[in-house]
Amino acid sequence: MSFVPMTIGDLAEVTAAEQRIHRFPWTHGNFLDSLKAGHGCWIQREEGVLVAFAVTMPAVDETHLLNISVVPERQRVGLGCALLEFLCAEARQAGMTRMLLEVRPSNTGAIAFYRHFDFVRIGRRRGYYPALEGREDAIVMARNL
Repeated sequence: MSFVPMTIGDLAEVTAAEQRIHRFPWTHGNFLDSLKAGHGCWIQREEGVLVAFAVTMPAVDETHLLNISVVPERQRVGLGCALLEFLCAEARQAGMTRMLLEVRPSNTGAIAFYRHFDFVRIGRRRGYYPALEGREDAIVMARNL
């Protein structure tokens, strides 16, 4: 599998995919801001079609996984696993010692996915995510690299 840097030219397709994947999606502006800030922004295509993408933000010796997404029709076939392994390898190569992330407590599938990759819960952020009614907390997870 080949992961390539996301470009501004990819943003319309990434944003459209994000809207299909998440109930509270990132906006075009969120992705553009990450690109402009120099965050690690990656995509994967199969036969020219976008199938997965991710955004990480370095912070001193840690990297923060901000977004990892696979289009619905290609979920549960190993793309997310390959992408997360790639992101961890990239972070290690850049000298990072730990990866952090937030996940909704209601997203039990994602929590199980991260646990499979040795992420452990290290905290909770109150009212972190928008929800249909009010806000939802975030579980903070980390993995040593």
